[in-house]
Amino acid sequence: MKEMSQQFLTGERAMYQASGCRISGCTFADGESPLKESSDLVIDNTLFKWKYPLWYSRNIVVKDSALFDMARAGIWYTENISVSDTIIEAPKSFRRTKGIVLRNVDMPNASETLWNCQDIEMDRVMARGDYFAMNSRNIVARNFHLVGNYSFDGGKNIEIHNSRLLSKDSFWNAENVTVYDSFISGEYLGWNSRNITLINCTVESLQGMCYIDNLVMKNCKLLNTTLAFEYSQADVEIIGTVDSVFNPKGGIIRADRIGELIMDGRRVKIDQTKIEAGEILKQSDRASWEA
Repeated sequence: MKEMSQQFLTGERAMYQASGCRISGCTFADGESPLKESSDLVIDNTLFKWKYPLWYSRNIVVKDSALFDMARAGIWYTENISVSDTIIEAPKSFRRTKGIVLRNVDMPNASETLWNCQDIEMDRVMARGDYFAMNSRNIVARNFHLVGNYSFDGGKNIEIHNSRLLSKDSFWNAENVTVYDSFISGEYLGWNSRNITLINCTVESLQGMCYIDNLVMKNCKLLNTTLAFEYSQADVEIIGTVDSVFNPKGGIIRADRIGELIMDGRRVKIDQTKIEAGEILKQSDRASWEA
């Protein structure tokens, strides 16, 4: 394998179609697409400071490196890339990329990141930005921390473990999502989705888990969660209190306590949903805004 060490590179396509190289301690400064159409690279302790560094690339390993803010739209149309112990400051990273492994990666400006990608593994990833992982599929994430709204919109085949998501409108239009042992806070969680499963999770959500075809919740807690499960087909087990349940479509809802159960026979078939609760503090047949 050819070696390049401690070089300062500028200009467009500085290492165009590089192949079979180890790049160590280098800086790619101003100049677009420095490693376009590259393959079989090992990159370490390297700085990317300009746009589109890894487009149409294959078999790339990046470690102990940094993509600065202007390295935006950095990794598109690439196949088989592993990134570890790296800061990706740039937005819009990863687009239409297949075979992504991220380990101990910090993405402080991850808006519009990981779009239309597939076959993704993440461990110890921190991201901040809206519209994370839109229309991506085959994702396994562990120890993932996200601050950003509208995440995983349109995603398919997603598995998340031991993670924390502060994300309004997450998992919209999604399919086949399972979240284990995690915390999710955000309004309107999971709307217009199918096959959503939450196991040992804590959720805080206004009008969360609505319009879902096949919602499963096992051993979950709902904090400050109101108007839940509207028009959802659900099999739900809640530990503690859910503040209000609103017009579920069918299935079974179990909870220690329901603050308010709202079932409007004009909009749902009441006998299609079984309610098992130790205590129901209030029952209504209309929402408050219709009273």
